[in-house]
Amino acid sequence: MSEQYLVSARKYRPQTFDTVVGQSHITTTLKNAIRNKQVAHAYLFCGPRGVGKTTCARILARTINCESPTADMEACGSCSMCQSFNENASFNVFELDAASNNGVDSIRALTEQVRIAPQMGKYKIYIIDEVHMLSTAAFNAILKTLEEPPSYAIFILATTEKHKILPTILSRCQIFDFKRIQSNDIVAHLNSICVREGVVADEAGLHLIAQKSEGCMRDALSMMDRIASFANGRLSYEQAVEHLNVLDSDFYFKMLDALLTANVAETLLLIDEVYKRGFEGDTILNGFAQHLRDLLLCKDPKMTKLLDIPEAHKRAFFDKAQMTSLSFITSALNILSDAIINYRDALNKRLHMEVSFLKLCYLNHVLDSSSLQDAKKKSEPPIAQAAMPGSGAGAAPPPPVTQQRSPATSQQGPTPNAIREQVISNIPEVSKPVVPPRQEHVPPPTAPPPPPRPELATKPKFGKDFLKQVQAQASSMSVQTEVVPLTQSLAEELFKAYVQHLRDDEDKQLQASNLSQAKVTLGEDDVITIVCGSNMTAIYANGNADAFREYCKEKTNNVTIKVGVSLAPDVVKVEAAPQRLSSAEIFSICAQKNPLIHKLRTELRLDLK
Repeated sequence: MSEQYLVSARKYRPQTFDTVVGQSHITTTLKNAIRNKQVAHAYLFCGPRGVGKTTCARILARTINCESPTADMEACGSCSMCQSFNENASFNVFELDAASNNGVDSIRALTEQVRIAPQMGKYKIYIIDEVHMLSTAAFNAILKTLEEPPSYAIFILATTEKHKILPTILSRCQIFDFKRIQSNDIVAHLNSICVREGVVADEAGLHLIAQKSEGCMRDALSMMDRIASFANGRLSYEQAVEHLNVLDSDFYFKMLDALLTANVAETLLLIDEVYKRGFEGDTILNGFAQHLRDLLLCKDPKMTKLLDIPEAHKRAFFDKAQMTSLSFITSALNILSDAIINYRDALNKRLHMEVSFLKLCYLNHVLDSSSLQDAKKKSEPPIAQAAMPGSGAGAAPPPPVTQQRSPATSQQGPTPNAIREQVISNIPEVSKPVVPPRQEHVPPPTAPPPPPRPELATKPKFGKDFLKQVQAQASSMSVQTEVVPLTQSLAEELFKAYVQHLRDDEDKQLQASNLSQAKVTLGEDDVITIVCGSNMTAIYANGNADAFREYCKEKTNNVTIKVGVSLAPDVVKVEAAPQRLSSAEIFSICAQKNPLIHKLRTELRLDLK
């Protein structure tokens, strides 16, 4: 008969303190307490599910009763107490599930057992799991025993909700807070189990399982068993994405590309695709917000330790982060945050989510227009207010306006003359305003007139011979552009000047410090190559390649300059970001080869968009 199958969560449950994953701050404290013979009479282990609370309680119960512990305060596993514990036949360890035995009668029976001393071993250990489920009467029944138990009795309480336990119970226990297990620790533990079981696993797939488990080792082991059973000994990233029903980074990269290019159709089609796969709108919103948060962390190398993504995907994140502006990421996170908050109250949830992504489609246009308005406001001088007579700080208030009444012969009272004299006497004295001397109007200086546009001697007439007329007059005009020849020394000076230009901007200090470590070389056909000594420098160089190329063109009037990025021979090669020529650049190159194109544009008064 074959052995009974055990899931990995039970088969590979830690048996010693050293095998507990991600809780070294607790296992070290417990081992030191055993070594120094400072074992407390009551412990409270609290924390999320699946982080090792009950496991550490069993290991502690086994170790303190071991007859010959190791020098590192671990159970030997060979003495009679250890063997009885391994066979679940120990009379010194009692486990109580408070979720199903939460009444006062169960606690009274337990307190009666505490009075009996152990027949073998030194301690009797009582492990109460899910202790927050006990009723108030049950808590009160165990309160006195928990405060002053016999010298051989030790209580270990475990709970996931510490706030539900009475403060009188908390004050009588040593509290140990278990933390969520980090993704790297879960991946390492899962990888070691896969090696023992003969399962070939991808690190990216294991990392996805660790993210989905949210720090719970038991959930991670259950997911791994399920995927490994389906894959028949092969656990890949694609299979993990399919069985865990999660959206991978490829979808979010496609969505980000569609948003940056304002492709509304592609955005709505991607949303429809994931809806057909069974994902809800809140999952898409939260996932994309997490994706943008990871891109934000990639903006600064100091924040990379906060990233929780596989190593195989970090290169794609870093490259995309340098191509996405910081203003877009922060503004998009703000829009997504509002969409997530209002998603639950929306009647048409899909429409609510689609509208949120449509806002992101046109976010770059809004940011560009607002930046242009800010620049225009900064360039305009403040409007000077005209100085009005008597409007200064020391000027007296204007005299009150009195409404004159027409005398009525039928009314009794003071005469109109008496009223006039009384009103005049009550008016305060007001100093006459000082009128400034009249100044002659001086016209503002006029800007010099723009240079005259080159015109043809005889304007050609439209018709079938229009192009021939233009070609006949081509020799009378020439494009006057002075091109500075590019040399190695000039290329180095341009690069240093560009780095200094970045350093003057407070938001680009990090880019300047990284690019200052690079060197430039001039190749054939005016190709400037930025040679980088590290991958991080290459990332920043790729992000600044287009801007540096435009800077060189502006300084040299040479539109044929190209900029590339390469790494030193001892570093892995990084491909340069694709560079696209604008309409104005294409026209300039064509005009240098054929001056007639420039003359045609000048005559027709065409503008490049």
